[in-house]
Amino acid sequence: MSVGHDVHVLPLDPDHCYRAVQSRDQRFDGWFVTAVRTTGIYCRPSCPAITPKRTNVDFFPTAATAQQYGFRACKRCRPDASPGSPEWNVRQDVVARAMRLIADGLVERDGVPGLARRLGYSERHLNRVLTDELGAGPLAIARAQRAHTARLLVETTAMPLTDVAFAAGFGSVRQFNDTIRSVFATSPTALRSARHPREPDIRSRRRAQRNGDSELPGGGGDEAGRGAAAITVRLPVRRPFAADAVMAFIGERAIPGTESWDGATYRRSLDLPGGPGVVTLVATDDHVAARLALTSWGDLAASVQRVRRLLDLDADPSAVDEALGRDPILQPLVDAVPGRRSPASVDAFETAVRAVIGQQVSVAGARTVAGRIVEAVGTPIDTVTPVPGTDATVGGINRLFPSPEQLMAAPDEAFSMPHARRDTIRRLAEAVLVGDVELHVGVDPAVARDQLLSLRGIGPWTADYVVMRGLGHPDTFLEADLGVRHALDALAVGADRSLGWAPWRSYAVHHLWASVSPVESPGRTTP
Repeated sequence: MSVGHDVHVLPLDPDHCYRAVQSRDQRFDGWFVTAVRTTGIYCRPSCPAITPKRTNVDFFPTAATAQQYGFRACKRCRPDASPGSPEWNVRQDVVARAMRLIADGLVERDGVPGLARRLGYSERHLNRVLTDELGAGPLAIARAQRAHTARLLVETTAMPLTDVAFAAGFGSVRQFNDTIRSVFATSPTALRSARHPREPDIRSRRRAQRNGDSELPGGGGDEAGRGAAAITVRLPVRRPFAADAVMAFIGERAIPGTESWDGATYRRSLDLPGGPGVVTLVATDDHVAARLALTSWGDLAASVQRVRRLLDLDADPSAVDEALGRDPILQPLVDAVPGRRSPASVDAFETAVRAVIGQQVSVAGARTVAGRIVEAVGTPIDTVTPVPGTDATVGGINRLFPSPEQLMAAPDEAFSMPHARRDTIRRLAEAVLVGDVELHVGVDPAVARDQLLSLRGIGPWTADYVVMRGLGHPDTFLEADLGVRHALDALAVGADRSLGWAPWRSYAVHHLWASVSPVESPGRTTP
């Protein structure tokens, strides 16, 4: 069998890629896929199968590209389950911003026209740009993501396959069946049977779920995938992964009511398109276990992607550590905690509000003030009970972070802060509502920074903090941050030293923060 002749895509170095395949280097999983023309299969670089001849392989930047050329996913290495490409977080051009929005599920919600509007391009131009660079347009990329979500639901839940189809974002059961056969060379029924060959029949499974005896996450809901749902997924990471450090960082900033942290388990609410959700996270050095309680199955892909961004799971830690470790000033910090991440957020607007609250305030003080605002105006979610016998509000998670509309309408007494800072939050909320400030994963960080700086009450530290954490930019240096300045003083170097840390200055900030007081220093600005 021969597939995929005359391939003319991308700026990948074939020899470099082939060396990664020969060594089965897991660090490159997600960066590209290997397509074997003689078998019609595409694999992740670390696939344990016999290495194909160099003359028989092509390399593609995405699984969608391989699928466009007629290749199907390897059943052994499951390339769709590898971490995402770090490239889409590092790059800020239209291709990278489009990839982030597609991963967040925008095509399923608003279609390609909505994606093009969000990016400020015509549909035709956007399709041409993506196809020229990746060999696949936005619809094909979204289709590949739907296939991955469907496979996850088929193999790890007992929900009916019809519900799986709509929950994964397919427009019809026929489209779902055709895609699964095309991508995985098998039917949805066979895919489930292969994963659970001895599972009981559907009546037994449902009886066990009603009795609370089944360990399989339950499924259900109507045809549109709008039933309450819960599922535990294993999120892959690139090693090294400083799990304790990243979990402690976000946990120590947990806002009461919308987040909780007990030293091992982190929980938080999610404001998703289909309704509120709650995620419970436990991290190890090789994966993150995420328990998702959702109002709608259709929010599964978006919620997973937001968790990955929150924990910076798609980063390339080897590249970051190697670059920062070249500086003798940072080398001891990097060696002490290899694989340190630069956590982003699940919602950039929430991060912006938290940054304003934290101006010249300690982390603990900002957390307390934010908790009072959440309690006063945040939307209650104590009615979310995805599966009988479960409680989505476990750990004190009972509210969503306030929306721009809610903060605009909030009374003065809801803000336990100086009037100037309260007014800044209201101006920010209004600017986001009318579109003067765009805060989403598809916005150009430089544009967002300029928009934020145009608002009275927001200075360089606040804008840079939002870019670094809210938008997940990997190369932002918080020169005005008090903790960063203390760390630089302790190391006897100036801020200009950071120029040599590009393009990973956000990670350098986290190393510097950790070198001083690990909790109180981040989030405090110089007067």
